[in-house]
Amino acid sequence: MTREISRTELFLGFLKIGLLGFGGIAPWARHVIVEERGWVSDKDYAAVLGIGQVLPGPNTMNMAVMLGDRFQGTAGAVLSLLGLMAMPLLILVGLATLYARFAAVPWVGAAVGGAASGAAGLVIGTALKMTRNIRPTPMAWLFGLLAFVAIGVLQLPLVAVVVVLVPLSIAAAALERRA
Repeated sequence: MTREISRTELFLGFLKIGLLGFGGIAPWARHVIVEERGWVSDKDYAAVLGIGQVLPGPNTMNMAVMLGDRFQGTAGAVLSLLGLMAMPLLILVGLATLYARFAAVPWVGAAVGGAASGAAGLVIGTALKMTRNIRPTPMAWLFGLLAFVAIGVLQLPLVAVVVVLVPLSIAAAALERRA
């Protein structure tokens, strides 16, 4: 950590992430945390996100707690989480109220489908951007490919894939570092 990140900065940063994160918050989280605010490097972001994905609960919320705690302890964790959740909660309640009223209108269904496609594109774009900046090792590519095949092609359960691949990838990384 090169500079002090205040509680206000944490709250406002995660408030912005929560406000911008329609259809998937991870692309915006990376943009705000790494590119815009420079709180952590791409490598640190990937590490925190990876831990957040393995832990129970939404990965970005886990990440908010971990980063908030890193910079401002328990108060930072709470403020980061509150910032992340505040705007989506308000917007969700408003949108749910509108959707309940207009769900039968045909263009509403088409708009929801279009938003889902846009969200998928954001996830793919963020993954490509992170890959370019991190420069994964061949072993990392192998485990990424194994996870993709197991979940995307073979449609194995996510928990089973994580339980098998996480220990194997940790062992492989340890062996790779020794070499």
